[in-house]
Amino acid sequence: MATTILDIKNLKREFKMGSETVRALKGISFHIEAGEFVTIMGSSGSGKTTLLNILGCLDKPSDGEFLLDNVNIGKLSRNDLARLRNQKIGFVFQAYNLLPRTSALENVELPLLYNKEIGARERHKRAIESLEAVKLADRLDHLPNQLSGGQQQRVAIARALVNQPVMILADEATGNLDTRTSYEIISLMQELNQQQGKTIVFVTHEPDIASFSSRTITLKDGRIVKDVKNEKVRSAQEALAALPVQDDY
Repeated sequence: MATTILDIKNLKREFKMGSETVRALKGISFHIEAGEFVTIMGSSGSGKTTLLNILGCLDKPSDGEFLLDNVNIGKLSRNDLARLRNQKIGFVFQAYNLLPRTSALENVELPLLYNKEIGARERHKRAIESLEAVKLADRLDHLPNQLSGGQQQRVAIARALVNQPVMILADEATGNLDTRTSYEIISLMQELNQQQGKTIVFVTHEPDIASFSSRTITLKDGRIVKDVKNEKVRSAQEALAALPVQDDY
């Protein structure tokens, strides 16, 4: 029987803007099972960012229910939310968010510094394993400015993996990358999903990127307008191989 990682029921989020109430999310419901690769799409103003903040335990809904790995986040204190976020979610951002004067290995170790149950030796071991999983075992001591954009994003993915989260939450993770590098990152995501069973929620505005996932949820004006299984999931590895060979100058 499949395990439900995300369970959202009639979720609403409202903000006060002066005398006006902005209804960013207007009662949305969906669930995501363990091992799914889901893209969430929507244009500016669709509620995508608000939903992302709630899914990432950075914000709470105004109404409705959100269970993450069977934990009701609406009932948690700020500290409990931070702890849940650190233990259950691996974040990957568009801007990588790496510390500039810190090696790849130290950047990946960072989330584990907040876990008092993990000692220095275990932290070091897990960080190396995470970098090996994203094929950067030969870049452990490199600083971010010694890495390409794609390699920096791989470090960010390794950092997202190091806590062994129940879900990887990616926010426009290919937004700063060219087509070839984007496909390389998506290929890695597909590998993590298909070979390691990682649950991935990938927020994007690019239909091209959504075609590599197994399911796409589309938001518009704070509501879900489409939630479809992708019958023909594209292989990022094949898309990469089909790109024209780059000339080196």
